[in-house]
Amino acid sequence: MTFSNTLVSIAVAAVALVLLLGLVNMLRGGSANTSQRLMRLRVILQFIAIILIVIVLWWRNG
Repeated sequence: MTFSNTLVSIAVAAVALVLLLGLVNMLRGGSANTSQRLMRLRVILQFIAIILIVIVLWWRNG
């Protein structure tokens, strides 16, 4: 596995982890503030993951 694959995998795993934490918090009836914070973090991590994927694809095809 190359370094770029590892970066993308870590980014995607981070998004999945935050998503699962948000779902667990929601199902347990946790704080709405925590849910909002996790949702914002998930959106930021998704943005980073998409940017990484685009960079890796551009780099491999360039």
